[in-house]
Amino acid sequence: MLINPEELRHNLDRLEEIEKVSLRLVTQAIYDYRITAQEIFQAESDQVADIGEDITREALDRLGMPKIDQRLFGKVDYKRACYLFQPEYALKQALFVDSKAEKVGGQGTATLQISQLSMIVKQVRFEKNMEVPGKLPVIVNLKGESYLTTTIFVKYNYEEESSANVLKSITIAAVPNGMLQDRYNSNAQDTIWIAGRNAPTLGEEFRVRLSFHRLKEKANWRVQYISLGGDSFAWDK
Repeated sequence: MLINPEELRHNLDRLEEIEKVSLRLVTQAIYDYRITAQEIFQAESDQVADIGEDITREALDRLGMPKIDQRLFGKVDYKRACYLFQPEYALKQALFVDSKAEKVGGQGTATLQISQLSMIVKQVRFEKNMEVPGKLPVIVNLKGESYLTTTIFVKYNYEEESSANVLKSITIAAVPNGMLQDRYNSNAQDTIWIAGRNAPTLGEEFRVRLSFHRLKEKANWRVQYISLGGDSFAWDK
């Protein structure tokens, strides 16, 4: 039986469970595709951000999922309306998966746009407490149906070697739905965010960096790391 995502406002543990299941799906898809991803990175001459976007889409399409014939909108690379099935329940989900690519030196964070988040970004900037609402709704309502917003980011960490881009590792992170605000970012001091790479003086859109370390301190499972150096993958619980 389908549950109404609105019910999750009163069952945050179940919401966490749904996001963990979703992260497992994306992580498995990327892990299965990792060798091909490494070959593509080294062979392609496109912008690394475009390469990452293509890899994420191909990996998820190859794994497949129970899709719903409903178009989603938003500034995210991969968007799918789908069913999520669990032993005790099922629901309709708006799954947003975005891709980032950066040299290994920046692998500790991911720069995100506020339009890609359903949380309120609470942090200190310029010695002032800031609160910037995300532009994704916590629940997407389309044609009378409700879809739970789930946001996952895939970060491709690479190095330039002999004029080729060599993929070294992949980080996958599940950003909490805005309904989990108080658990993960209750105030500007208790935050998972670092100031983003945007210049307000130039009129650039607000951006923020997600700190993988801070997010893992809140919930270790929310950040998964795939090494391409030969080490076997183990799920961080």
